[in-house]
Amino acid sequence: MPQEGRAQPQPQPQLMALAEVEAVARTAHAAQKDKAGRPYAEHLQAVAEGVRARGGADELVAAAWLHDSVEDGVLSERWLADAALSQRTKDVVRAMTKRAGEEPEAYARRILATPGARLVKAADLAHNADPRRLALLDGPTAERLTLKYAAMRAYLGLGAED
Repeated sequence: MPQEGRAQPQPQPQLMALAEVEAVARTAHAAQKDKAGRPYAEHLQAVAEGVRARGGADELVAAAWLHDSVEDGVLSERWLADAALSQRTKDVVRAMTKRAGEEPEAYARRILATPGARLVKAADLAHNADPRRLALLDGPTAERLTLKYAAMRAYLGLGAED
């Protein structure tokens, strides 16, 4: 029997399973294509696999699936706030969401200040900068993105092996 005056422990809400997070991300981004015209979910899957290969736990793999969702406007900040996700997953998604007019250095500082975000961003940059992926783009776009990704890697202190 509960004792009067003592707070009873509240049951912890059930977090979304990783398969549910993947399904939400795939559905949310279903209409999107990447710069090469490929289904955007291929990028999300590659980032999630990259996070796992770098030793990321499920909550960081979940963040990888969702890393562009708020930025791209396919899921809202309200959805993220209310979602049955760990606080770490939410924090990483927020850290990786670029803000309008934000300087790359400020974006990198936020990533570095958020535990786990650098690992997810490393996987994101690795896929974005994949030479096979860049080869599908026109020359000027590939060159511009190569420089952009190299600059972000430098801001984050990422080497070629990261």
